[in-house]
Amino acid sequence: MARIKFYYDTETCQYERVKATPSEIMLNIAGFLLVSAVFSGLLFFVFSAWFGSPNEKRLQKENEELKTYYEILNNELNTVHKMMGSLQDRDDNIYRVIFESQPIPESVRSANIGGINHYKELLDRGVKQDELILNTLVRVDKLKKQMYIQTKSYDEIVVLAKNKNKMMASMPAIQPVMNKELHALVSGFGYRIHPIYKVKKMHTGVDFHARMGTPVYSTGDGVISRADHEEGGYGNQIEVNHGFGYITKYAHLSAFSVHVGQKIKRGELIAHSGNSGTSVAPHLHYEVIKNGTKVNPVYYFYNDLDSKEYQEILRLASVENQSLGGE
Repeated sequence: MARIKFYYDTETCQYERVKATPSEIMLNIAGFLLVSAVFSGLLFFVFSAWFGSPNEKRLQKENEELKTYYEILNNELNTVHKMMGSLQDRDDNIYRVIFESQPIPESVRSANIGGINHYKELLDRGVKQDELILNTLVRVDKLKKQMYIQTKSYDEIVVLAKNKNKMMASMPAIQPVMNKELHALVSGFGYRIHPIYKVKKMHTGVDFHARMGTPVYSTGDGVISRADHEEGGYGNQIEVNHGFGYITKYAHLSAFSVHVGQKIKRGELIAHSGNSGTSVAPHLHYEVIKNGTKVNPVYYFYNDLDSKEYQEILRLASVENQSLGGE
């Protein structure tokens, strides 16, 4: 209860009650409200600091739940990335090996998806937990790109699988000269003594020693891409484009049995052996070209030879002797 104040009135010789003015009353009320407000603010600050408001508790709980969900999502992304890595490994080292296709370069599989500006719209919204969200979005976008590349790769593998029979028929898989017509395989792939210069030079094919006019057969399905004469060097020559990166060359021929643009099958007669060009004896010079690179033809003689005959061909081809032609 407020204290009541009195003063002594000398005129009436009595104690009179002190009456407050309106301004004093308003000032007292304002002071009371100010003190109350400050005290209430202090109480709220202390209470919030120690106990937190219901809204803050709710938001804190939501943040903890979001972090938990993020960790779960991050673990799931790790699992998916491992699965994608396994698919990529099988694609490059199994499927593409089977169909003799080049693996997808790592630079293509792991290419960046656009940098932080890719998420500028998200950042402009002032989204909280930027680092967690951006990290997740980057990983998801990278995974989406890898999945897209992998699906395209599988589309290519499907096409290769459908063309497998055609590819197998097109591969140069037999000898160009029949064994009964063959005198000997006299010079193999590699450095051999040049028949004219008598120095070692790279011999890019194999030489089959056979009598003049021996039938020469295509070693795979394809199209005649060249049938002409070269002064010196290969002499009369034929090239067959088999597709799938394969080209075969037949040189030092005596006669052609085909023309440019003609489609042929494996085992079909295309020419006869001879002694044209830079040649020191009747023979057939035979080359296999894979994706623009001349490779050892002996590795493709597997359709018409048993294991014993194939081992003998490998042995003869490895002997470093003199070639019969100077290509």
